[in-house]
Parts: sequence; C-alpha cells; structure tokens
Amino acid sequence: MNKITRRGMLAGASFAVMGTRTYAANPIKIGMPLALTGPLGSVGNEQKHGAEFWAKRINASGGLLGRPVEVLIADTGGDPASCVRKAQELVERENCHLLMGMTLSSEALAVVPKLAEWNAIFISSDNGDGRLTAESFVPNFFRSNISGPMGTRAVSLYLRDSPMKTFYGIGMDYAWGRGSVGVFEKEVQRAGKTMLGTVFSPTGTKDFSTYITRIRQSGADAVYLVLAGDDYNAFLAQAKQYRLDDKVKLLTEVVDLTSIRAVGDAAVGLIGSTRYAYTLDNPKNKAFVADWQAAFGQVPDNNEGEQWQCCQILTAGILKAGTTDVAPLRSALETVAIDDIKGKVAMRACDHQVIQPGFIVKVTKHAGVAVPVPEVIATYPGEKTAPGCLKMTYED
Repeated sequence: MNKITRRGMLAGASFAVMGTRTYAANPIKIGMPLALTGPLGSVGNEQKHGAEFWAKRINASGGLLGRPVEVLIADTGGDPASCVRKAQELVERENCHLLMGMTLSSEALAVVPKLAEWNAIFISSDNGDGRLTAESFVPNFFRSNISGPMGTRAVSLYLRDSPMKTFYGIGMDYAWGRGSVGVFEKEVQRAGKTMLGTVFSPTGTKDFSTYITRIRQSGADAVYLVLAGDDYNAFLAQAKQYRLDDKVKLLTEVVDLTSIRAVGDAAVGLIGSTRYAYTLDNPKNKAFVADWQAAFGQVPDNNEGEQWQCCQILTAGILKAGTTDVAPLRSALETVAIDDIKGKVAMRACDHQVIQPGFIVKVTKHAGVAVPVPEVIATYPGEKTAPGCLKMTYED
C-alpha cells in the first residue's frame, strides 16, 4: 500500500455517516505512517488493527469532542526516508497534525526532528529506542508504550536471582536492536554476571545458522534476543531445529503472539518481557480481550494492545485539553493518566514516557490449547523499570 488511505470516516463531504450517527464535517485526523510491508509488516499491521478497532468504537459512541475520528494510513515499507516523506504528506496535504505509528525506531528517530517545524504531535505505540525519551527527545514526542530499556530492565530484574551467570546477545542491526542489547549488557555487568559476546543481524535475515553456531560455541548459559517480525520467527524456528535450547536458555525482550502462532512449539519455554499480554488479569483487560475476540475471532497480540493503550492516552489528552490544537494538547498529554488494560499508568512530564508495569512471561503449552500461552510469571512496578528522566541507563 503506497497511498494514504482513510479509515473510519468518509472524506471530502460536508457530512459523514457512521452507523446511525450523522456528524458535521471537520473530523479529528490522525495520521499513521506504518511499515505494512517488509520484514516488520506484521508489527505495522497490528498497529493498524489496534487503531482501527479504537476508531470504530469511538465513532460508534459519538466521537471525540463531538467530532468523528479519521485514521489516515500510509505504508512506509519500514524505510526512514519514506516515513519522513509520508508523515510530511499527511501534515501538509491532509492538514493532519496528530501522528501515531512509525513502526521502526529508525523511522521515529528520522521524524521527531521535524515535529516542531510541522507543528505536529507524535505519540508512539511501538518504538523501543531509548534515545527517543533521552538524547533525541523533543517536546512534541510522547511514548505510550514500554521502551526497549524498560523491557530489558524487566528481564534483568528477573535474572538477578537466576542461577544463570553468562550471557550472549543478538539484536537486529538498527537503532532498537543495538540500543536494547547495549542496555542488557550494562545490566548484566551491574549484576556481577558476564556478557560473553554480542552480534547484530541485518533486518530481513532469513538464515541464522551461523549466528546460532556462534552462540552455542560461546558456552553462554542464556542468549538474549532483540528480534521482531520475520527475523524473530526465523531465529526461533532454526534455534529449535538446531536444538539450541538444549544448551542455551532463550530469553527475549519481547514475547508476542505473532511469533508464537508462527513457530508453535518452537516458542515453548521462551522467557522474556512483554509490552502487553492478553493474559493480564484485570477487569479492563478482560473486557478488551472479550471485545477483540468478538470482532476478530482471536485474542489481541502485543502491538494491538499497545496501540489500544496509545489511543486511550490520546483520547484522555484530547478530552482533558478540550481541543486538538497542538499547544494545549501537548500540555494536557504531559500529565495525562488512565486506568485501562495495564492498570493505572501515567505520563511522565519530564520526558513524555508513560510509566507502567513491566511484565515477564513464560511461553507454556496447555493441554487442549492449540497455541502456546504467554503466562505472566513476574510483574515489576514502573518506578523500577523506567530509567531516570531523559536517560537510558539505571543507577541500581
């Protein structure tokens, strides 16, 4: 998909109809440049599903501030230059000053320097690179999702009491992969344990056999994975084929259902953080999961849940500001808080990071259940998993 598409509303008409509701023109436009194709296309499509599900529900209940929500989607292919171009088109051609999406952190890092010039706000639902709320922070950027350092920190807290002493790291060779592996290495050293080596695979790698051999030969007790999309699936399938887990425990920054569904039992035993899991035990999440199952016939995945939370943060900010004008909305978002699928979470004003719990899950096989289940085995408060304001590292 190369063109900007509209979801949720009719464009260019004086009135638009959603179900039995009739709205005056002037919708709230939200632009989503997404990697719908390429190695991380599965992630981008989950973000798309989450946003469209929210928009449909919000419009069915009367919209926001009495205005319909219109989600405009453009495929970036995961290319930072394309993402900048598509985002600029949304702002300048569509007069769209609210942005979500931007699947890869490298895309987000390319866009954020432009936000002030465009007079646009970008709320991340996926980008993990810690620099976005540290050295590359800009006032018009907000992150509603768990960052890479926060996910890595949750894993490191879990490992502090683990008998595992030596580790190896493999990450995708772009901003998120390198940043998260770097944080993990520092956390391993802080715990008095040993990092035996790291390696970074180009995005789109299909054959991980040489990487798996290197990890096995390192003698590490565990390998830490910072992989996503097709790359993640390929690694897990080949690790099972080469029986890597016979010698080396598989740990990961992100456990998601897309990979579990793709590789099946090859994911069993995997331990790692998750930004969202449908198994979170609270009333708001149970209701969300039930609604999602009714709409799609399956439970929501990691990025679908994160996108839903992003949309709830945006909703709360718009309602608090009473407008979508950038300056007052930015001020409102800085102190917004919600109680939703992850419980109570709140934006930190100093760096625009939402402080939220860190979850560790273990992928387990349940009798009579076709797809292995990510069971929550540990939860850490956001105050423990978030780095200091405008930082990527931790002091304790």
